[in-house]
This record gives sequence, C-alpha cells and structure tokens, in this order.
Amino acid sequence: MSDDTPVTTLILPVLIRPILSQLEKQNVAASQTLRAAFTKVEASCPGLTLDIVLGILKQGELTVNMNESILRLQGSVSDTDVVEYRLNRSEDAFQELNRKSAALKRILSRIPDEIMDRKTFLETIKEIASAIKKLLDAVNEVNAFIPGSTGKQAVEQRKREFVKYSKKFSNTLKEYFKEGQANSVFVSALYLIHQTNMIITTVKNRCE
Repeated sequence: MSDDTPVTTLILPVLIRPILSQLEKQNVAASQTLRAAFTKVEASCPGLTLDIVLGILKQGELTVNMNESILRLQGSVSDTDVVEYRLNRSEDAFQELNRKSAALKRILSRIPDEIMDRKTFLETIKEIASAIKKLLDAVNEVNAFIPGSTGKQAVEQRKREFVKYSKKFSNTLKEYFKEGQANSVFVSALYLIHQTNMIITTVKNRCE
C-alpha cells in the first residue's frame, strides 16, 4: 500500500484511537500511553501505523480490503477520536463547518453497505452532492473570520483541492457504473474524506 493513499492518514483516528478508547475503560494509563505513542510515531513517521496493521494482518494470514474497512469505520468514529479534525471556536460559522464536514463523512461511510443496491446508492450519491455543496458554503462562511490575506488564500487553496477531488469522485462514480470497480469508489471517497479533514486542519491552523 502506497504511503500517499488516504488510508495512511485515516487509520490512526478511524481504527486505532477507537480501539484505545475501548481499552481506556479497562486501563486508562495504558490507553493514554499508547495513544500518545501512536500519535508521536505517526507525526514523525507517517504511514508507520498502517505498516503495523498490515504487518499484523499478514502475520495472521488475513485478507482485508483496508479501503472498504476504513471507509465503513469512518461512520462510527467519535468526536474525541478525531479531535484534530474538529474546530474549537464557538462561533456559529465554525460549528456549522464541523457539522457539515461530519455529515459528509458519515454519508460517504455508508458507501460500502449501499453500493451494491443501485437504487439506494443513487439516492446516496444525491445526498453526497448536497453535502459537498453545504460544506463548501460553510467554508465560505468561515473564510470571513480568517485573519490576513495569506490565511484566506490558504483556505481558498484548500477549498480548490477539495473541489478537484469532488470532481474526481464524480468521475470515479461514472466509471463504476461502466466497469463495476467498487474499490475505486472506496479509494475516491477516502480521498474526499481526507480533503475534508485538510480543510478543517487549515482553518484550525489559521484561527486557533
């Protein structure tokens, strides 16, 4: 698995932290120690968490579609496990961006369960398109709060990247209905989730 896949950045908040949250119910100290260790390791060596998980799967001779699994798990992640992808500012514009980003990611996480039911999936695609528009509107509202032209430009650039991946997602869907390659849709959806997280990170860096 390539280091530049979205799974690399999502595996810690989407898979590992929820497991550690469960561990915290039995052993708070152990959970916090492991959480800090994984966070530090991933910051200094991005992709190592994914390598560890893939190594465990290989050792157990298990075959798992990581793209599908991480996408599905995204829907059940708590706010505390994705704390770096939530804004702390109390103003309505920032909280609305939190809500719209979370909503889009939840809808995208339903894809693995719905993709084989054409009628349901087509309705989900409409929901995704609406959620994308609402997210972009929320970004525009927040941009008014960003101090300085450099900060505003950074957010605008991140928004353009998001739009680019939204179009790629749309094109991937067209290909799916021709070719039937579901994994390509999973990967494209994960990229869209990653770009959503990057919008939040950019705003967070400029405002908090």
